[in-house]
Amino acid sequence: MITYEILQAYWWFLVSLLGGILVFLLFVQGANTLIFRLGQTEEERQLIVNSTGRKWEFTFTTLVTFGGAFFASFPLFYSTSFGGAYWVWMLILLSFVLQAVAYEFQSKTGNVLGKTMYRRFLVFNGLFGPFLLGCAVGTFFNGAAFTVNQDAMTLMGDSAVISEWANAWHGLDALFNPWNIVLGVAILFLSRVLGSLYLTNNLKAEADNPLYARLRHQVLVDTVPFLVCFLAFVGHVLTMEGFDVAADGTVQLVAYKYLTNFLELPAVLVLFLVGVVLVLWGIGTTIFKEGCRKGIWSAGIGTALTVLAVLLVCGLNHTAYYPSTADLQSSLTLANSCSSEFTLTVMSWVSLFIPFVLAYIVYAWWSIDRKGLSQDELSQDEHKY
Repeated sequence: MITYEILQAYWWFLVSLLGGILVFLLFVQGANTLIFRLGQTEEERQLIVNSTGRKWEFTFTTLVTFGGAFFASFPLFYSTSFGGAYWVWMLILLSFVLQAVAYEFQSKTGNVLGKTMYRRFLVFNGLFGPFLLGCAVGTFFNGAAFTVNQDAMTLMGDSAVISEWANAWHGLDALFNPWNIVLGVAILFLSRVLGSLYLTNNLKAEADNPLYARLRHQVLVDTVPFLVCFLAFVGHVLTMEGFDVAADGTVQLVAYKYLTNFLELPAVLVLFLVGVVLVLWGIGTTIFKEGCRKGIWSAGIGTALTVLAVLLVCGLNHTAYYPSTADLQSSLTLANSCSSEFTLTVMSWVSLFIPFVLAYIVYAWWSIDRKGLSQDELSQDEHKY
């Protein structure tokens, strides 16, 4: 029998999976940060922009879907975080809006800003989008300053204020927590690694292509800060006090909570370890194996699995996934922040269509990338950025 608790865990899994896919698709942002760094000629910069331009809708759509799924399944988180920490989310949305505008208008006849300025918008999104998303996810472990009045759900009128932010920063305080910053930097450099791996795979192989050699070197350059920040954050999470939910719903700090979650959820631990190995395999084969162009697939799948496991650990096994630093008992859990059982049940039936949507995405991706992108093909393409 499917219980309410199973439905809550099921939807946390789906939200976590979307989060993992989103981080993988941030290769678009990562590659865009390299437009001026690696693109030494206009032709090379045009190749990079048009390569990522074929995929930016996937990232944007997944971001919107991630937010929509969170809103539908855990509306109290949506109202608390998006309604209280709105400055962080507004900055994230601004960077992605600038990305969309840049792709659509940089090559339009008569644009007053010029192609270079629009490409700088892409670099801005590539730098700040992943970093801010990493800082926002960091609050799942390090907490945020909010209070929740569950009794207000039964009230009507102006007094029905359910959640409030406890300071005037409204989310910008997340940018001053050092461990949120560490995770943000890790996600940023991971996106750059994935971006280089993607371009290595997507651009047509040419024996004397200098851009290919630069991309392989860039993978190594960005892997070092990524691993330093990622390992530091994982070490912090495994040794910190976590937010445990007692049988009566009381939230309490427990030593090594997230390490305990990994040990008590062996399937999640396996997901995490397999994901890390796949990421390292994709990076290593690209750096050390001459001519290897498939690293994006193992590293991409590994990224999705690793992020999935990390998000599962911060919500399952009686854990508060959005802890409050202002009032511990206001922390959000799967049980106190989810939609009704009826809503989750109906949405679960709708979610059965997800494999068909994923199949369509895979087919669309394959159709776009049947041939690698080259300057000759780009010159013949009627629609280019």
